[in-house]
Amino acid sequence: MKSNYFPTLSSALESEGIEHMWPGFPINYGQTATYTFQDGTKHGHFITIYRDERGFYERPIHYARG
Repeated sequence: MKSNYFPTLSSALESEGIEHMWPGFPINYGQTATYTFQDGTKHGHFITIYRDERGFYERPIHYARG
């Protein structure tokens, strides 16, 4: 069974295999952060991740921009 919430940003990113794509900036409580990783394609790879008020990170959403 897949978990949808993780105690650390690293574990959330690792759950989708995209830890190498995150630039390293922190995410505050209650914040949604987005980033476009330049992967060599024309539009890059879009990542969005949410940190709830308890401090847990939701499973990131990511896709190749096209």
